[in-house]
Amino acid sequence: MSSSVAVIDYGMGNLHSVAKALEHTGCVDKIFVTHDPAQILAADRVVLPGVGAIRDCMGEILRLGMDQVINEVVLNKPFIGVCVGMQALMSSSEENGGTACLGILPGEVRFFGDNLVDPDSDAALKVPHMGWNQVHQEIDHPLWSGIEQDARFYFVHSYYVSPTDSTYLAGSTRHGVAFAAALAHENIFAAQFHPEKSQHVGLQLYANFLKWDGNG
Repeated sequence: MSSSVAVIDYGMGNLHSVAKALEHTGCVDKIFVTHDPAQILAADRVVLPGVGAIRDCMGEILRLGMDQVINEVVLNKPFIGVCVGMQALMSSSEENGGTACLGILPGEVRFFGDNLVDPDSDAALKVPHMGWNQVHQEIDHPLWSGIEQDARFYFVHSYYVSPTDSTYLAGSTRHGVAFAAALAHENIFAAQFHPEKSQHVGLQLYANFLKWDGNG
């Protein structure tokens, strides 16, 4: 049976590398990089990538009417939000003086701060957080299949997600503070890290997503 995945194009994601990573898994027949509601709603699975400032991302999502499409898609399709695509799913973000997000997952996006330090060593930490971090799997989830506990994934971000409900936490990591590296709820998965930049473990996560039926 053929399968398809739509990568939502709202002008704010590293779409080419996401699509290439999905293609490289060999687990999908058709990949659409699109903001066409009909193509997105017809796809078997949907990816919401994102880079840049949340206000700009939300502005384009709303301008293109993608908020309505995303709210429909998350009701019944396997869905993954990546980096700012994860943050856009939350209730609100501190970025840009405060930005309302889609409100699909409960929680806030918070700034690491200008004077972030490692609590164990008091060493200054850089913001944005950029590089490889271990991700501790907090739950048993199909998207972690074949990925060892505390595997390293690649992060690039100045803001982090703090979920209101701890049962949504699928993976955690630390950069000065502990934060959500991944969230999961029903058919929704979201990752702060970039699977497409995380070498074999990232490709494994995308392969798992492309085989996932949306059940935890």
